[in-house]
Amino acid sequence: MISSPLFYLLTLAFVATFFAILEDKTKHKIFKYIPAVVMIYAFSMLLAGLGVFEQNEAVSSIYKNTKKNLLPAMLFLMLLQVDFRHFFKLGRSLLISYVLAVVSLAVGFIVVSLVFNFNQDMASAFGALAGSWMGGTANMVAVGSALEVSDEAFGYALIVDSVNYTVWVMFLLFLVPFATYFNKFTDSHERMAKLGDIGCACNVGAKRYWLLIFLSIVVAFIVNAIALEFKILNYTTTTVILATFLGIAGSFTKLKTINGSSEVSTTMLYILIALIGSRAVIDSFSDVGIYVLAGFVILVIHAIIMIIGAKIFKLDLFSIAVSSLSNIGGVASAPILAATYNKALVSVGVLMAIMGYIIGTFGGLAVGGILLELSK
Repeated sequence: MISSPLFYLLTLAFVATFFAILEDKTKHKIFKYIPAVVMIYAFSMLLAGLGVFEQNEAVSSIYKNTKKNLLPAMLFLMLLQVDFRHFFKLGRSLLISYVLAVVSLAVGFIVVSLVFNFNQDMASAFGALAGSWMGGTANMVAVGSALEVSDEAFGYALIVDSVNYTVWVMFLLFLVPFATYFNKFTDSHERMAKLGDIGCACNVGAKRYWLLIFLSIVVAFIVNAIALEFKILNYTTTTVILATFLGIAGSFTKLKTINGSSEVSTTMLYILIALIGSRAVIDSFSDVGIYVLAGFVILVIHAIIMIIGAKIFKLDLFSIAVSSLSNIGGVASAPILAATYNKALVSVGVLMAIMGYIIGTFGGLAVGGILLELSK
C-alpha cells in the first residue's frame, strides 16, 4: 500500500506517461475506441479499487493541492493556442453551423435531463459531459471540478464520453460519401474552396517548455490567491473562470507564438485524469447503461436540430458535420473528418476544435447549472 504522498504522485505520473507513450508509439487500433485518457483513468481507478493508495491525510492533502494548482495551469496553457482572428474568417456557413452545434447540444442535455429525471449526481455528471461535448476532456475535468461531481459519477460520464463519441465519429465518417445528396436536400452551396489557408496559433515558434511551465505556475498561484478572497459560486469555479480569461488574454499577446503549450497542457490533463481516477472506487457498473442511453438520446436530438438548421440556413454537410465533431470529438478527430472532404481543410477542423476549449468551459458550467436546478 502506498502511503507516501510523493510516491503516490510518482505512481500516477508513471501511469499517465505509460499509456500516453503507448498510444503515441504503437498507434494501435484499440486507441481509436479506447483513448489513452480513458485507460489512464481506468487503471488509476483499478489501483484505487485494489487498495494500492492509502487514504491518509498526507495523500489526501497532496491530491487536493495538486489538483487545485494543476487545473488552472492547464486551462491557461490550453487557451494560448486560440487565434480569434482566424475563427472569424470561417465564413457564414461554418459560423452558423458551429453556433447551431453548441445550441443543439445544450438543448439535448436539458431535454434528456427532464426525460430521464436526473438526480443531483447525474445532473452534475452530465454537466461535466456537456463541457467535454462542447470542448474537450480538459473542459470536462474543469467543469466536473467546478460542479463538484463525485468521482464515481465522473467515471460514468467518462465512459459515456468514450462510447458515444466512438459511435458518433463512425457515423459522421459514414456520411461523407452522401454529401452531394445532403447538399441537394438543403439546397446549399459549398463554400470550402477559400478556407484552405486558415490556421491556428498552435505550431508557431520555438518550443520553450520551461517558460510555459513557469508561466502556468504563476497563473495558478494568482488565480488561487484571488479565489481565496473573492468567490464566484465556489472556489474551483472561480479559479476555472479566471484561468480561462487569463488564457484568452494571453492568446492576444506574443505568448501564443511560444510553441509547446499543447504538449504541456496535455501532460497536465493526463495527470489530472490519473488523480481523479485514483479517488474513484465504483462499487457497481449497473447504472452505466442509463448514462450511455441518455448520451445517445442527446446525440439524436443534436442531429435532428442540426438537420433542421441545415435546411433552414442552407448549410452543407461538411459544415454541420465538422462543427458537430469539433464539439463532441475535439482536436483529435475534427481534422480527420475535415480531411476526408478535402485535405486542405484540416486546419479548419483544428481551429474549430480549439475554439471549443473556450466554449466548453462556459457552456458546460451553464448547462450544468441548469441541469442541477432541474434536478432539485
